[in-house]
Amino acid sequence: MSYLLVLYYSRYGATAEMARQVARGSEEAGMEARIRTVAPVSTVCEATEDAIPDAGAPYAEQADLRDCGALALGSPTRFGNMAAAMKYFLDGSSPLWLAGALTGKPAGVFTSTSSLHGGQETTLLSMMLPLMHHGMLLLGLPYSETGLLHTQAGGTPYGPSHVAGIDNDQPLTEIERQLCQALGRRLATTAAALAR
Repeated sequence: MSYLLVLYYSRYGATAEMARQVARGSEEAGMEARIRTVAPVSTVCEATEDAIPDAGAPYAEQADLRDCGALALGSPTRFGNMAAAMKYFLDGSSPLWLAGALTGKPAGVFTSTSSLHGGQETTLLSMMLPLMHHGMLLLGLPYSETGLLHTQAGGTPYGPSHVAGIDNDQPLTEIERQLCQALGRRLATTAAALAR
């Protein structure tokens, strides 16, 4: 079976930690997880980044996206939308769209915000739009994940979320970790079922 691509952008580390938890859930369900990030967008024209960041996951290439069996896409919220770096990477996926390379593959989304009502759900929905154009099969979190009923922080049926706090220093709660892992498991089991 192919791998789950856990593709994220993170500025302060919360979305990166969510990515690790999604990967953990996928691997617990028997599917390899490949964690990748995207380079920040520069205000300098023609700026380039080293092929490997100073810390964290390697930068994603379009081939990582093309060859995955499932996708978990994560971004912090920027004015109720995904971060520009993630949008920039997805905007470069037109050749995959033309080839139908992602059609029929399961996908899910996750986000982190500094405040509870900082645009979590709109960010999750904004990340779904390009995935729908690619023909991916979107998975959220059902309320059988009881953490959705009890959370006092992040967590939505559209995908896992986290409240990082105004100083971006709040760790993931236990429920937020569980919901991230649940998304990873759902993506892995759905990809396995589709492969059969």
